[in-house]
Amino acid sequence: MKRSIFYAIVFFFTLNFAYAQSLPEVTLDQAWKDKIRSLAPEKATFPAKKKNVLVFSLHTGFKHWVIPHTEEMIKILGEKSGAFTVTGSKDISEFEAKNLKKYDAVILNNTCSIGDHRNLFWDKLKENTAVDSATNMKKALELEENLLSYVEKGGGLLVLHGGVTTLNNSWDFSRLLGASFDYHPVQQAFQVRLEDANHPLVQAFPAEGFNHVDEPYFYKNAYAELDFKPLLYFNNSEIKSQRKGQELTEGKTYVAWIRPEGKGKVMYASPSHNAQSFENPQLLRFFLDGMQYVAGDVECDETPLKK
Repeated sequence: MKRSIFYAIVFFFTLNFAYAQSLPEVTLDQAWKDKIRSLAPEKATFPAKKKNVLVFSLHTGFKHWVIPHTEEMIKILGEKSGAFTVTGSKDISEFEAKNLKKYDAVILNNTCSIGDHRNLFWDKLKENTAVDSATNMKKALELEENLLSYVEKGGGLLVLHGGVTTLNNSWDFSRLLGASFDYHPVQQAFQVRLEDANHPLVQAFPAEGFNHVDEPYFYKNAYAELDFKPLLYFNNSEIKSQRKGQELTEGKTYVAWIRPEGKGKVMYASPSHNAQSFENPQLLRFFLDGMQYVAGDVECDETPLKK
């Protein structure tokens, strides 16, 4: 009998992993857009004037198939709620200081970098071989500084999933965001839990959290400073296929958090690698509330863990 139960458990987890690894890509067609629109919130949670948002979707590193779906989802949330006018772009000139001034918030949509510098701006600039490397790097650092200054002066920054790797080797960006990307195990189903069920930015979810299929992200660099207010987490003991020799069997890893920076607001949310996740209306509400937070529409507890 015990052996039968054991095999049943093994079979369950095998199916779980197989399901997570074989999620089919979803066609970004009118039917999918209509479905997300029907699930999206009718109005914003927090009263506010309409704001302008840039959703930036350039990648030079890993190409997440969900990039166009994420951009479309953000546009639907903004349009249906009436809370945001959303502009999509892959042009790094948007990070010129004069252009950033057009937006109340910037969303980095799976903006994965690549190579030795792990710097999205450098990756793109070096494509112009007519310009020497030193000049390109100087420009890349200028665009990074523009983004840091933009937030410091009151701009909002929402980073989604792979966007954490935009400037993955930069300590300044890591501190701004609260972490750098380290690694992720294989996709799997896991329970996302609420750090504080009474926090206004997680009111979309039930108290027990929600089950989610995704890549469970682990972090490095500024993450160790815990200079953020956590919103969502998973229990490390529940995550399978962790990096050998670095398995975490206790404690928690955060899935989403917020932090103020100067006059601005920052939020990171690791969901999601899969467009199927956006068929969860609770998650759609969470993203919309997060957009409102970084745009300055939400007064809430931002006390960082380190304090």
